[in-house]
Amino acid sequence: MSGKHVAVLKGGWSPEREVSLVSGKGCAEALRKHGYRVTEIDVGRDLADQLLKVKPDVAFNALHGRWGEDGCVQGMLEILNIPYTHSGVLASSLAMHKERAKATFRQAGLPVAESVVVPRETAAMGHVMEPPYVIKPVNQGSSVGVFIVRAGENRPPAELTSSEWNLGDEVMAERYIAGRELTCAVLGDDISSVTEIIAGTNFYDYEAKYAAGGSRHILPAQIEADVAAEIQRVTLAAHKVLGCRGVSRADFRYDDTRGGKGELILLEVNTQPGMTPTSLVPELAAYAGLSYGELVSWMVEDASCDR
Repeated sequence: MSGKHVAVLKGGWSPEREVSLVSGKGCAEALRKHGYRVTEIDVGRDLADQLLKVKPDVAFNALHGRWGEDGCVQGMLEILNIPYTHSGVLASSLAMHKERAKATFRQAGLPVAESVVVPRETAAMGHVMEPPYVIKPVNQGSSVGVFIVRAGENRPPAELTSSEWNLGDEVMAERYIAGRELTCAVLGDDISSVTEIIAGTNFYDYEAKYAAGGSRHILPAQIEADVAAEIQRVTLAAHKVLGCRGVSRADFRYDDTRGGKGELILLEVNTQPGMTPTSLVPELAAYAGLSYGELVSWMVEDASCDR
C-alpha cells in the first residue's frame, strides 16, 4: 500500500478525449484499490494551475492524442518537477509524428512502408501514390482520420475536403500492406507476447479499437515462431531507438496472403496505449501474469522526471 498521491490526467481536448476519459477512470479506480490517494483531473489549458493546486507526488498520464502524448504535457510536468508515467518529451513528440518516427526507424534498419507527407488539399485533389494506399493524419492516434484507398478507386476519400476536418493540414499516404494486423508491447525491460487483431470492420479503426465487440484479439497470435520472434525484436528495437520509457506498443502488418511477399512492416509505436476494458496492453500484461491493478501500480512506481 503506497499512500502516494497520484494525479490521473485524463480527457483533454484532442479527438481522443472520450477514450482518454475511459482509460483515466479505469486507472484511477485500480490505483485507489491498491492504496494510492488519487485525484482525477479532466485536463484543460489551465493544467499547470490545476497541478499546482493539487500538489501530487506523481502524474499518471492517461491522455491520448495531441497535447497529451506528443511531448507537450511531458514538458509541463518537467518544468513543474512532477514525476510522470510513460515516455519523456523527445520520445513522445518523435513517436507522435508518424513520418519522423518512420525516418528514425529507417535509419535503424527497421522495416517500414513507403510513404509521402503532403498537404491535405493535395491528397484530396487526386491520388498521390498508386492505390491501394492508406491516408492518415501525420500526428494523431487511435486510427482517427484513417482511410484505406482501395485499388480501382477513382478518387481519394471525400472526408479530406470536409469543413469539419480538424486533424491537421498535413496527411501521410502510405503503401497499403495486405494481411494480418499484429501488435506487441514493451513493459519496462520486458517484451510481451504478440496479439493478432481481427477487426469487425474493414480495418482496425477507432470503432474497432474501442467499441464492445468491435474487434477480436487472438493471444498469442497464431503465427510462425520466427515471425513472432522478429516482431518482438523489432518492437523492442523501435522502443529503444525512439527513447521510450515505461510502456509502449508497436503495431505491425504481416502479409501472409496467397501470392504475397511475406512482408513484416512496422506501422508505428504508441507511447501511451489505451487502458480501456478493450485495450491491448492490459490484455497482454494479464497474459504475462500482471493484473490491471499491478500494471498501473508498477507504472506509478516507475514514474520519474527527465525520461
